[in-house]
Amino acid sequence: MVLKGTEVKSLRQGKVSLEEAYARIDGGELFLYGCTIMPYEHGNLLNHEPLRKRKLLVHRRELNKIESKLSQKGLTLVPVRIYFTRGLAKIEIALATGKTLADKREKMKTRQIDRDIHRELKKYNR
Repeated sequence: MVLKGTEVKSLRQGKVSLEEAYARIDGGELFLYGCTIMPYEHGNLLNHEPLRKRKLLVHRRELNKIESKLSQKGLTLVPVRIYFTRGLAKIEIALATGKTLADKREKMKTRQIDRDIHRELKKYNR
């Protein structure tokens, strides 16, 4: 990952969110989108943008392998974790499939059941 100095300092403080992040190949290069790295507290006017796209450094062979797997329907690249090795920030990415409509309906159904149970318990604990 190509980072500025203030981004690395924020990463070391753990001020990063991978919640909405995903990776995509643009123009033969791998980029990370949606990764929020909060601005460094002691930074000045040269502080970084929290949501900018970040270039991920990978070997051409790895990029070709990822590109061939991404061509399959429904697969996307998702960052799993960020860690440091010998002073360098590294990011672990994984291929994942999106949720199907049935999965989404099942999740909504379980949420509704949990809400109903919670309401009933609240009613009896008064």
